[in-house]
Amino acid sequence: MPSSGDHVHQMRAKFRDILSRDKLTVMPGGFSPLYARMAEVIGFECFFLAGSQMSAFLLGVPDNGILGLRDMVDHARHAASRAAIPIQLDADTGFGNAVNVDFAVEEIIRSGVAACNIEDQESPKKSATMAGRRIIPKDEAVGKIKAAVAIRDQVDSDFAICARNDTLGAEGTNFADALDRMIAYVDEGGADYVWLNSVETREDLKTACKEINAPVLTIWGGKDAAPSPEEYEDLGVRIALYPVCAATVGMQAAWHVLNDLKARGPVALADFKKWVDDGPYGLVSQKMLTNAERVRAVEDNFLTEADQRDYENTWGH
Repeated sequence: MPSSGDHVHQMRAKFRDILSRDKLTVMPGGFSPLYARMAEVIGFECFFLAGSQMSAFLLGVPDNGILGLRDMVDHARHAASRAAIPIQLDADTGFGNAVNVDFAVEEIIRSGVAACNIEDQESPKKSATMAGRRIIPKDEAVGKIKAAVAIRDQVDSDFAICARNDTLGAEGTNFADALDRMIAYVDEGGADYVWLNSVETREDLKTACKEINAPVLTIWGGKDAAPSPEEYEDLGVRIALYPVCAATVGMQAAWHVLNDLKARGPVALADFKKWVDDGPYGLVSQKMLTNAERVRAVEDNFLTEADQRDYENTWGH
């Protein structure tokens, strides 16, 4: 599916609708166009391209701001052009101060995704789930959000800007600091919605959703079990994000199969395939996810007779 102007406009309008609802939306995450397509086929309404997962699976490096803007934007373009659901891109720190954010957000908008988040960590950043994080001053963070909103308004006002708050768990901070910042990111910076990261209690989450004049996206960081979707909705959360669910499970499955292949040989692959096929969801087809039939249609419609491939007398597996 081409990432045409109409397609991009539709995806951004869909995401704006998601943000405007008075109910919860669950957003899974991963790193690849195929994961975005799987989310679409399964019936999720949006998808998250996680910076930590792009860093790990594209470059094989940790989430420390090593992934560059060009790599990020090129990958985002591939995902946005393949999926028929809106995509939020993790833009990390925006690659520097407000000057860098201005350029980065313009490039991200042109990639075709529906939204991006800019976080308030110092550079070089760390994964938001790791210790050792530092936060930039509030006024600097507000300025970066203002810069993102300003360039967005010039390029495409339908694009959504998320202000991500990584305060909880960072050096010398607490929930009051996080709440104060998120309110400023919306009221002063103009963010369309906020990301409250690593929230530890339901009470804090409820307070944030009540006090912030914008939709709240969150990732649970508490020691207790995470709220159910129904609980999240009752607390006022508008997007429950599971940023690494697809990639992490895929990595663990690959680790299991590779170890089993080493130990038992190809029977391990057959056993794994049978286990998946016998499960409640069965096997997913890569040909379906990549729209491989389109190749045949193009061949049939546009190749000369001499260039047509012989599918009757050849075979594959």
